[in-house]
Amino acid sequence: MTEREPELVLCREVAGRASTKPSPSGVAALAALERVGPHAGHAMLQETMEVLAASQPVPAWHAAGPNRPVGAWCAVDVWDSERVLFIDYDGPVPHTLMAHIGEVGGTLVDKLALLTPHAAHAWEAMRGEDEVPMPLLEQDAAEVLADLAAALRLTDLTWPRPDDEEVIALRALTWARCRDLLPDWPEHQPLAQGERARVLDAFAQVGAPAAEEAGTARSLAELFLDYAGNYLSRGPLCWSPGQIAVFLGDWLPRKTVLDQAHRALLPAVLKRWVTFALTERVVPTPWIAPVVAAVETHTPAFRAAFDDEEGA
Repeated sequence: MTEREPELVLCREVAGRASTKPSPSGVAALAALERVGPHAGHAMLQETMEVLAASQPVPAWHAAGPNRPVGAWCAVDVWDSERVLFIDYDGPVPHTLMAHIGEVGGTLVDKLALLTPHAAHAWEAMRGEDEVPMPLLEQDAAEVLADLAAALRLTDLTWPRPDDEEVIALRALTWARCRDLLPDWPEHQPLAQGERARVLDAFAQVGAPAAEEAGTARSLAELFLDYAGNYLSRGPLCWSPGQIAVFLGDWLPRKTVLDQAHRALLPAVLKRWVTFALTERVVPTPWIAPVVAAVETHTPAFRAAFDDEEGA
């Protein structure tokens, strides 16, 4: 966790061990690292391979050409809470690399798979009519791989480290495919004051509460917007059932102190807020309802957490 260049260190250690005790498996390990390791280690690995090849067999696949991306697609749900990436590759064995990325509670690559070529073409047929819409759009392969690289970087920072075999088995291969396109860390861009005021003022006009509750509703809306600006990675209006669960059941009880008036009004105002936010994003009405329903579902946990704190 503290090593600055762990991949390069691994290449050096494997090269050193393979040179000390030459073997076919050592040469195979070097050949594999040549294909997936960082560019900074390629010269060292090639030099070691040339020396060992004089006495050890080299894997037949070592001379195979690299797999190159020839097409890419992205499917995003209506709430922007999850997306599926497909990247088609040519080469000796054409295939599709698939990644599922979730955004609830933070960016996480929770599934990787190698599929048959052109697997994205079957996406629409695989989706049920009652499933959340996730339309598939063709995109530039470099952009999709950059998105995947950024998501893998964030996944690697998650603790405890993901141990799902569906990710671990293909993690190194996937990283090798997108490492060179890793974007810089994005700068946090808070909502501009003018846009913040516009959003809050527009919300105040939607189902406006009684005059005596207007101040409480406004401060709750500010709380929702501040939370979303810091924790909803896809945008301050990107609420989903999962984001509601995290907000009500985890973040609010741990991070806020609310008086009785705010606690009493919060569920109703949050329902209005998510309806407003998703309408602003032009989410179809049938898919706003599950987010509103999630508020109802998770309100008991929210109330119980605050009751426990008061009784402590």
